[in-house]
Amino acid sequence: MSDSSINQPPNKTVQKIVLLIVAIGAFLTPFMMSALNIALPSIQKEFSADAVLLSWVATSYILATAIFLVPIGKIADIYGRNKIYKWGFIIFTFVSFGIGFVPSIELLIFMRVLQGIGGAMIMTTGMALLTSVFPPQERGKALGINVSAVYSGLSIGPFIGGVLTERLGWESIFLLIAPFGLIVIFLAQKYLKDEWADAKDEKVDIPGSLIYALTLVALVYGSSLLPEIKGIILMLCSIPGLIFFIRRQLTIPNPVFQVRLFLNNRVFTFSSIAALINYAGTTAVTFLLSLYLQYIKAMTPQQAGLILIIQPIVMAVLSPYAGRLSDKREPAVIASFGMAGTALGLFLLIFLSQDTSLVWIICALIVLGLGFALFSSPNTNAIMSTVEKRYYGIASAAVSTMRMLGQMFSMAIVTLIISLQIGKNQLTPEFYPMFLKSIKISFILFTCLCLLGIFFSYSRGDVHARSKAKD
Repeated sequence: MSDSSINQPPNKTVQKIVLLIVAIGAFLTPFMMSALNIALPSIQKEFSADAVLLSWVATSYILATAIFLVPIGKIADIYGRNKIYKWGFIIFTFVSFGIGFVPSIELLIFMRVLQGIGGAMIMTTGMALLTSVFPPQERGKALGINVSAVYSGLSIGPFIGGVLTERLGWESIFLLIAPFGLIVIFLAQKYLKDEWADAKDEKVDIPGSLIYALTLVALVYGSSLLPEIKGIILMLCSIPGLIFFIRRQLTIPNPVFQVRLFLNNRVFTFSSIAALINYAGTTAVTFLLSLYLQYIKAMTPQQAGLILIIQPIVMAVLSPYAGRLSDKREPAVIASFGMAGTALGLFLLIFLSQDTSLVWIICALIVLGLGFALFSSPNTNAIMSTVEKRYYGIASAAVSTMRMLGQMFSMAIVTLIISLQIGKNQLTPEFYPMFLKSIKISFILFTCLCLLGIFFSYSRGDVHARSKAKD
């Protein structure tokens, strides 16, 4: 791409095509995750897996994605966001097809790691592509549509996942993804010609990327081993790793992650922390409720999917409106109301028991969906609107990294609580009381997290004023 084309705003046709391709990608990855949550009991039954190992089917994907988001965000800024997006979909598509034929849960977890690498390439470049082609006055609407696609995937995932698992087996979920992935690859190859490489003269910090990866592995894997002593040791080792990574990023000329964005940009920092907290408090909800509905309430996968579809439907419907509203009104206020709604929904789930009515659960999911819709797209708009163009890939990676770190912490919290209550046992009726206790403890912690998140969301500062100053 020529230097002159970098500064020319893309035409409306390119904008629509980019939005379509990114929205399809934004739909498929959460669809896979939410559909898989419904299939977990079937996977446990097929491979006779214990509760902790089963949680790694979800956690391995999240961990791999989080590890690669930051370096891939930098690579995309240097070599082209379009190119990385295409290769991400190639990996994600063909690995998803391969997962449909794995013979063991260990190989399933390994393939989920590879799938997570492809997912990282899709996520870190998707929002950066949208931010590259849409001007600030239209960006909130585009990001809102993208978030709506995410929640549409979450909406359809539980129901379709339940139907597929019940009638064709859990493997069919991954086999279904492959043809849609091929469609995205075709569209991207045919219509996307620009690369949007705004930092092409910079270099990738490979040692910093390795330090970051090892730090995350030590933190997440260590948390899964708690309360064993080696788990504590691994988590303690992650602390100097994080400090060393931050110091290195502050001193080298081409950091893999621009730490100074956090030091010099209050809106960016507080918005990122709010995203981290929000995802940490909400990610494990579907995981816990899927097990609760199928084990405690004795529902089929399809019935459980019909219940779990409610929350993301609310998100999908309201997110575009929240995104457009954040183009006109201050995102901090909108997102803070959303964080408060999320905390209220989590609070309602604290009281789950064997006799809890479905009406109560549905009301809690509606409140959660409303809260998350009001939070997510305004918060993303705040992050992406306050950074320079050459940092779009890094900022997009920061958004995705906060999401993935939050998801990891959420699953790590649940894995730790389940391992303390149930141990490495399969979830049989004798362990149901301990599982219900695990649910209660988890939702108490998640509610407290989101109450703390209201402070960071509301205290970030004036987004629109800073965005105008940047432009």
